Amino acid sequence: MAGKLRVTQVKSTISHIARNRATMRALGLKRIGHTVEVADNDATRGMVRQVRFLVSVEEVPHAASTPSAPTLAEEKA
Repeated sequence: MAGKLRVTQVKSTISHIARNRATMRALGLKRIGHTVEVADNDATRGMVRQVRFLVSVEEVPHAASTPSAPTLAEEKA
């Protein structure tokens, strides 16, 4: 579970309880269509579960989540 999750807001938080709005903000989502990548751990999975009717979630493959830093040998070449 050490990867990342790509979370996209697909519905508005208008007319939802303040707790759901706060969870969306804590995930970093601000508007419909906004996408963020969050760490894949129990805490963030729990947050996503609480607002699962407002978001869509997909797992990000390890290779695509973050590019690796160039090594010293690659910098010299």
